Formats: sequence, structure tokens, C-alpha cells
Amino acid sequence: MKTKIILWPVGIILAFILFFCGITTVIIIAATHREYLVSDDYYEQEMVYQSRLDSTVRARESGASISYDPVENRVIIGIPATQRAQQCTGTIEFYRPSAPLLDRDYEVGSPQENPQVIDTSRLPSGLWRVKASWHAAGRDYYMEQKIVIPRK
Repeated sequence: MKTKIILWPVGIILAFILFFCGITTVIIIAATHREYLVSDDYYEQEMVYQSRLDSTVRARESGASISYDPVENRVIIGIPATQRAQQCTGTIEFYRPSAPLLDRDYEVGSPQENPQVIDTSRLPSGLWRVKASWHAAGRDYYMEQKIVIPRK
């Protein structure tokens, strides 16, 4: 006489083991994956949002510009000469949303460097935000431009 082998208890046990292994894998991946915030100090940045809007309007009205030349691999930042002559100080930030470790900062150049040209040939390809903020004649100015550096 043949004895029947009952496999359904083994199947249930294997199903529970596979489920446990799957859940454990998802938890390990979620715990080790680094998710970058848009900015580490996002709350403080939100508090000064209205002043940033006012600075953006002033920069637009003054005729300042940010443009990208993909042929020459450069960003051209034009700050009006009248503002540059008034002890203009500020920074130009290249912000990479997907990898904050690649961010770069530059100082606004001297009045003789108008427009200011920044070489982008060493930057990795992808989306960048160019943020220019400067202070001239007691007023703050701000401009932001998204650029995409193509693959080389």
C-alpha cells in the first residue's frame, strides 16, 4: 500500500519563510537608503520666502540674467553694471537636487567681469539649479535658473 505524502504543511511553512525574507529585505533596503531632503534647513528657508520673492522681482526688473551655453559649456550671469559698481557682493550657487554633495558655490566677480562666466565642463551631467544672490546699494537681489548639462 502506498502512503500519501501531504505537502501543504511544507508549502505553508515555505510561504511564511519567503514572506519573512521579503519583509526583512524591504526593511533593510529602506533603512540603508539615504533620502536627501531638498535642503537640510528647509524650515528656515520657508521663513524668508517672501523676502526671496521680493528679491526675485527686483532682480528681474533690474535686467539681470542667467543663461546657459551648452556649446561652450558655460553659464553666463549678467548683473547690471550700475549694481556691480556699487560694491556688489554675493554668491552664485550650483545646486544639484539629486546629489547635494556635488553642490558648488562661487563669489560674484568684480565689476570688470560683466557678464560673469562660469565654466561647467567639469560638472556632471544632469539637472542643476543656478542660484545667484547679491546685495547692492542696500537691496537684495536673487535669480534662479534651471539648466540641464548634457552627457558628454
